[in-house]
Amino acid sequence: MFQTTKPRSRLGSAFYISELIYHNSVRAVRRTHGNAFMAIFMNMLQTIIFVLAFYFMFQILGMRSTAIRGDFMIYIMTGVFLYMTHTKTLSAVVGSEGPASPMMQHAPMNTAIAIASAMLSTLYIQILSLVFILFIYDVAFNPFVMQEIHDPIGCMAMILLSWFSGAAIGMVFLAAKPWFPTPVQILSTVYQRANMIASGKMFVANTLPSYMLVMFDWNPLFHTIDQSRGYAFVDYNPRNSDWEYALYLSLVLIMIGLMGEFYTRKHASASWSARR
Repeated sequence: MFQTTKPRSRLGSAFYISELIYHNSVRAVRRTHGNAFMAIFMNMLQTIIFVLAFYFMFQILGMRSTAIRGDFMIYIMTGVFLYMTHTKTLSAVVGSEGPASPMMQHAPMNTAIAIASAMLSTLYIQILSLVFILFIYDVAFNPFVMQEIHDPIGCMAMILLSWFSGAAIGMVFLAAKPWFPTPVQILSTVYQRANMIASGKMFVANTLPSYMLVMFDWNPLFHTIDQSRGYAFVDYNPRNSDWEYALYLSLVLIMIGLMGEFYTRKHASASWSARR
């Protein structure tokens, strides 16, 4: 009431919003632990355990022969890292503060900053985990692992596309969450669990028959994982996937999510959850 605001230029507004996103991203990363190092390490540990679990599962079940010819750990990581990035981003966006959240009572805060912070904090953790695991694997086990990756830039682009597609699907769930909180929570959980198989990280897409391919090619994550293996292995040419499908679908979904979130923000009320 008693505070005067000075008009900002477009550049000043951009720096101001970036600062808000940065501080909220740090808050999102440190949410799990008071110590910043432990918060980052605990998030990284989930990815490390996931990679090791899949490695030993493939070894015990004798599924290593179904992998692409090349470094076996790269085959696992191209599936696990993209799956974790996609799923974690979707979960972070769905769980971000909505229009009726107490955080929105602070004047500089809005839902766009909350969503962007959730997306960027997840990407930061996943990229940091990727660099850490590749560094340990390169130093301790395979000193030529980076030389064995055929196109690192293409692999990184598929990670970013998996992150973007997870954010796009999460936006649709977030827009519908205030209207249907319980069904959205159930659908979000079902989608994340279904991606354990539907993402295609456990098999090679080129080996699938046509009647099985139709059960997976709807999933943008299936396309990004298969394309990332095409960039990672020189002997693998993905012919049953297309990264453009994942990109266009993500653009459509994020537009739908933004429109839905804008409509929800105008009508949402804290009293909606009073009965629950």
